[in-house]
Amino acid sequence: MVDMTEPIQWAVAIHGGAGVIARTMPPEAARVRMERLQEVVSNASAALAAGTAALDVVEQAVAELEEIPEFNAGRGAVLTSEGTHELEAAIMDGSSGDCGAVCLVREIRHPIHLARRVLETSPHVLLAGATAEAMGEDLERVSNEWFTTPLRREQWQQWKDTASAADARGPATVGAVARDHSGRLAAATSTGGRTGKPPGRIGDTPTIGAGTWADDRCAVSGTGHGEAFMACVAGHAVAARMKLQGKALSEAVQEVVGDCLPPGSGGLVAVDDQGRIEMPFNCEGMYRGAADATGRSEVAIWR
Repeated sequence: MVDMTEPIQWAVAIHGGAGVIARTMPPEAARVRMERLQEVVSNASAALAAGTAALDVVEQAVAELEEIPEFNAGRGAVLTSEGTHELEAAIMDGSSGDCGAVCLVREIRHPIHLARRVLETSPHVLLAGATAEAMGEDLERVSNEWFTTPLRREQWQQWKDTASAADARGPATVGAVARDHSGRLAAATSTGGRTGKPPGRIGDTPTIGAGTWADDRCAVSGTGHGEAFMACVAGHAVAARMKLQGKALSEAVQEVVGDCLPPGSGGLVAVDDQGRIEMPFNCEGMYRGAADATGRSEVAIWR
């Protein structure tokens, strides 16, 4: 039994998307995704245990998730209706309230690094397209086609053939939240959006307060149907319940995911200032992982 009279020294949680994730998934595919999640959780745990700041940890965790082609961010991001990629990312420091976000990114290999650059060097919170990419002149660039994988091309072709928007309920977005040794909280999120989205569509990920939020009480990263997260300002809604109603993180996230977000729309990962982790979702599954200083370490897909 963990003694909750003292905060857990450090804690981290990540996600790799939520939605219709069928339990009929081939065991090998599930195993690969679980192993990738575990690698990211282990790396983040080691960094936090060594004293790395929460903001640095969530940035690095999301950068690693952006490299995993099975998830919808960075390499492996989904395609727009025109068959191209427009990427989004955001990062927020709960101790200072500083945040940075980017959208309509086409050639920066790690959009989360670009979001961090906006946080550190821009008086603005959200920058788009060429203006955003100009902030990262020294960041690694790739061709837009580099983000495409055979799976995403196949999904795009299927969308094109059927003119279907059903993918809105499929897995999307990666993210991380953390509490460090000093009690600082941070959140980071990155996504490719929705298959077949019109060029110029912007979702909840770079919308501070919707898909990404951190303050001195909690850090939240969401995943799922972006329009639903924006409509209820999901990330901030968790924090507001804690601040204004005195609710614990566990109660706040359950209310937001259970009552504010429509059924089947997604989930989130969150950590509070005591190091307590919550990972609720209201859909079939959510790729997720968590670890903390008590020895907790887990990855999961379904309930």
